[in-house]
Amino acid sequence: MPDAAPAITLRPARREDVAAIVRLLADDALGAQRDQVSDPPSAAYLDAFDKITANPRALLAVAEDEAGAVIGTLQLTFIAGLSNQGAELALVSAVRVDSALRGRGLGERMMAWAMDEARARGCRQMELLSHASRADAHRFYERLGFAKTHVGMKRTL
Repeated sequence: MPDAAPAITLRPARREDVAAIVRLLADDALGAQRDQVSDPPSAAYLDAFDKITANPRALLAVAEDEAGAVIGTLQLTFIAGLSNQGAELALVSAVRVDSALRGRGLGERMMAWAMDEARARGCRQMELLSHASRADAHRFYERLGFAKTHVGMKRTL
């Protein structure tokens, strides 16, 4: 049986968290191909962070352990729409847990927190983005009640 999950605090990310967030994003084979870890983080990451935090319809969050180390992250984007009778939608993306701590319930606690945040903002639905290659993540989300109901597509611009 895996070790018990450490106590965590979920909170909005701060600029000083960016290097740790990028480390989490790059902490697997796919992320290592597209993200670049450095401390301090590159200006592109800091600029993106500033844009996210300036947007009242976006929330970049981190999970920190009792020592204050960032061990998880996720991003929520709140989308107004006309479909589904004007339902507000929460999009969750870039969900990561430190690879040394996976399988200990942290992701489930992070997602529960994200769903509570979405409900508090009036969202009636949550959708997520997960790369097609992330089979373990897909099983995790399905266990949390997410269903594969749509086909996602992407195009590089």
